[in-house]
Amino acid sequence: MSATTKMDLIIICGPPASGKMTVGQELQKLTDYKLFYNHMSLELVNQFFDFGTPNFRRLDKKIRFDIFKEIAQSNIKGLIFTIVWAFNEKEDEEYIDEIIEVFSPRSPKVCIVELNCELEERLRRNKHENRLLHKPSKRNTEFSDSLLLDSEKRYRMNSIEGELKTKSIYKIENTKLSAHEVAMKIIKYYNLSG
Repeated sequence: MSATTKMDLIIICGPPASGKMTVGQELQKLTDYKLFYNHMSLELVNQFFDFGTPNFRRLDKKIRFDIFKEIAQSNIKGLIFTIVWAFNEKEDEEYIDEIIEVFSPRSPKVCIVELNCELEERLRRNKHENRLLHKPSKRNTEFSDSLLLDSEKRYRMNSIEGELKTKSIYKIENTKLSAHEVAMKIIKYYNLSG
């Protein structure tokens, strides 16, 4: 089947435990778009290779991009993808560009949403039942908290106004917002069909 219809590509980024998957789940309910949260592939590959090893990175990317390519060739009307984007790492922006390029034959409406959530709230969310249900690697919450705090020191996971010359990002401070409220803001801002 060759895809002829335009599609919406929603990329939700933000620091760990900022609510990307939960917002994606709510957005999926409201739009009927497909959700591919980043841990879907990470958890699978982690069954075979340790996180961050060359084998892990290679296989995770292959799985993701094979799925992206199949979706790009389908008539799926929208995809929600979640990712932690380190803005101080140039290769992360290149990775986002690669994702967008896969969908270029569909002339997608690219909607990049950046969640910003206070650290204390993220540490609380890191232990949330929904997160632990869908992300087995986070179930050792003491270890998961230490990884979250380490990534906070090593990476800048929220953008600086105007730093991305070729991309528009809709920033949402969601410390005190529910996933439903955030999803509704995204739908309204990007005029997404439900």
